[in-house]
Amino acid sequence: MTEDHQALALLLFSAFVAVTLGITTWVSRRRQGSAEEFYAGGRLFSPMENGFAIAGDYMSAASFLGISGLIALFGYDGMLYSVGFLVAWLVVLFLVAELVRNCGRFTLADVVAARMRERPVRIAAGTSSVTVSVLYLVAQMVGAGSLVALLLGGRSEAAQAWTVVGVGALMVVYVSMGGMRATTWIQIVKAVLLLGGTIALTVLVLLRFHGDFNRLLLTAAERSGHGEAFLAPGLAYGGDWTSRFDFVSLGLALVLGTAGLPHILSRFYTVPTARAARRSVVWSIGLIGGFYLMTIVLGFGAAAVVGPDAVRGSNAAGNTAVPLLALDLGGGADSTGGTVLFAIVAAVAFATILAVVAGITLASSASVAHDLYASLRRRGKPHSEVAVARVAAVGIGVLAIALGLLARDLNVAFLVGLAFAVAASSNLPVLLYSLFWRGFTTSGAVWAVYGGLVPAVVLVLLSPVVSGSPDSLFPGVDFQLFPLQNPGLVSIPLGFLAGWLGTVTSAEAPDEAKHAETEVRSLTGAGAV
Repeated sequence: MTEDHQALALLLFSAFVAVTLGITTWVSRRRQGSAEEFYAGGRLFSPMENGFAIAGDYMSAASFLGISGLIALFGYDGMLYSVGFLVAWLVVLFLVAELVRNCGRFTLADVVAARMRERPVRIAAGTSSVTVSVLYLVAQMVGAGSLVALLLGGRSEAAQAWTVVGVGALMVVYVSMGGMRATTWIQIVKAVLLLGGTIALTVLVLLRFHGDFNRLLLTAAERSGHGEAFLAPGLAYGGDWTSRFDFVSLGLALVLGTAGLPHILSRFYTVPTARAARRSVVWSIGLIGGFYLMTIVLGFGAAAVVGPDAVRGSNAAGNTAVPLLALDLGGGADSTGGTVLFAIVAAVAFATILAVVAGITLASSASVAHDLYASLRRRGKPHSEVAVARVAAVGIGVLAIALGLLARDLNVAFLVGLAFAVAASSNLPVLLYSLFWRGFTTSGAVWAVYGGLVPAVVLVLLSPVVSGSPDSLFPGVDFQLFPLQNPGLVSIPLGFLAGWLGTVTSAEAPDEAKHAETEVRSLTGAGAV
């Protein structure tokens, strides 16, 4: 990239960082000592504000950079992420949003602990939530590194490393100083910027092909080198039975994982009522649906305008397809329009990453403080939980930075697919059983969490993602035993099965009275915090 690109993009980066730090500083002047203020922003946000914030939380670097890159490289098969992420919201709307808002207080563990013995359930759910959050954070870190390496003119490992460290430091500042209120407003600003940038790029792509979407697809297929196969299933997931099972596994993870994501569930507690939570999801579905439809246009646009070879040459995983598309649509590398459009898109993508990592870090630090710490030290001072959450944000930031440096060559959408698989395997079974199964017990809850979490993590470690292939984290070694890249097809059923086994083999009798109380509360909101 030229010095003009670098200067303008860095200027826009700096402007966004300055605005968000200003929001954080302004919010930090308010009293952040209470858990309700720090974790839930005082529950004062409207459904529209929360809907934009949910959309901001969900439309991550994986969506903006990773999905478009996968579509540019693999065509039809890359669209699975767009469709899966969108369809997942129907599960959230119909099964989770309103009930979770009524039953919980700050975290997923609150919902389960409402009718179970608290200590074992909170430790299990807290451990699972932190694991999912860290996996999701790694994807955002990798996206940030790829973006800034492109901006600075190459695949500079030093640039990527320092970017990951810088993003980690900023997210710790956002969370520890501003809590949920600052994080929510940062998400709202980011959602508006991202939707605006995506709409502009989509319009420019369609104008390039005179509004003829069919011509866009045919040009993308021609430049891909695969012909019509680029527009049909099978390019990435149809080569053999293993890849077909991987396709099913990924689809399950994407559709079921959203309802178990800690940073999405925590959003339902920032509004005053369950009705407001449901309306928030309706708002977010509209925003997210439009966005994911546009990522399809951007992905095929990158294939048609930039070409898969150029995308792969810039970043093997395809994470830089959208910035390269913006550069070309603006007039090319040496044009003023190209420089401006590239810088705007790069800044929007960077804003996306900063906002999402703040939301995820807040949710995971809340799990550490509200679930793990509170369970291990019940007699702490009332304000100590918030102090622990701030310290936890630092620890989680350090861990995410370390893993982000290790995984910097993997596609960000693919990494998020792993986080969704773990969420669907461990968090979703215990959540659904707690809400809908009268005979569910504490043993079943603990078994459901660990019975999905442990297999999911172990299968990832034994998969081609970690070793045994040129694209793995450790290409020089081979301890691959599990053939699929995404563990969802195996680990999700195991999570549900473990929850059932733990319940039916437990000597503990289910508490019918607490279930009845939880059921009434979940459906009516009576007694909800």
